[in-house]
Amino acid sequence: MKVTVEGSGAGPAAVKRRRSGAPGRRQSGGVSVRRRVRVDAATAPEPAPLQRLLAACRRAFGGPGTVPAHHDVVLIRDILDKMGPEDVHLRAVTKAAAASGGPRTHPVPIITRTTIYKCKNFSVVVFLLPPGATIPLHNHPGMTVFSKLLLGSLRVTSYDWAEADQRPVAVGGDRPLLRLAKLVLDADLSAPCDALVLFPESGGNMHRFAAATACAVLDVLGPPYSGDRDCTYYQDLPYRRHIDDTDEAAGDEEQKPRLGWLLETRKPKELHMYEVPYRGPPILWKRRPAFDSWRRQQQQHKGQ
Repeated sequence: MKVTVEGSGAGPAAVKRRRSGAPGRRQSGGVSVRRRVRVDAATAPEPAPLQRLLAACRRAFGGPGTVPAHHDVVLIRDILDKMGPEDVHLRAVTKAAAASGGPRTHPVPIITRTTIYKCKNFSVVVFLLPPGATIPLHNHPGMTVFSKLLLGSLRVTSYDWAEADQRPVAVGGDRPLLRLAKLVLDADLSAPCDALVLFPESGGNMHRFAAATACAVLDVLGPPYSGDRDCTYYQDLPYRRHIDDTDEAAGDEEQKPRLGWLLETRKPKELHMYEVPYRGPPILWKRRPAFDSWRRQQQQHKGQ
């Protein structure tokens, strides 16, 4: 950090006397002088990654339903890509989960959720998945979601609707439950890896996480789920089971493996998620000037 001190009292050149000639205040037999410390913004220390993430999200999600601009998406992904377990104080999160008093034994794995920060525009949440746990296929209505795998290995499967204006097919009654979707991602991920991002109409808005090992996933959801915004669960079915030879896509062999039918379902009974409070350091928005300085540096660097 570059620090410039004026009025250090080291000599005549170092002391700036007041033009008015007013005498300084005496302290312990001497004359006090005013000291001004200027911190060079170019060398100011970077704020903590979590603080940078929160500040970036505040700027990106200007209101409920805001879809972040491209440059905000790039910035948030860049911050997340560089984050690790220590940046969300994962040890404190897992310790709080262990001491929370939640179910100790259960026939299916219990998923733990810790909300680091939440407002009406976005939330930042850590999910802990034990080996074998699955967050079932579900959607994110009108939401932009960033997901960063901090620890472990899991399989991610995600879909978007094949056509935005496609009418669902009625199944077993007059309620439309079945709709054609296109597969966006079906891959095994292991930490450390880059963050994923989905949007209201693209990027794999419906996804499923299946943990191969103990996992920790950091999610940014904008806007967050609420009483007026809840998810719908789906079961994905093979495409070939629901078409005939007259289907327009029947002859497209390359497209068939990328398509599937999503059947709307109730919340799976085997899904058990337990909320524990965040026990990490407090969120301090007073650090925003440091973030502003850091962001200016990044913009200047990219402009060179």
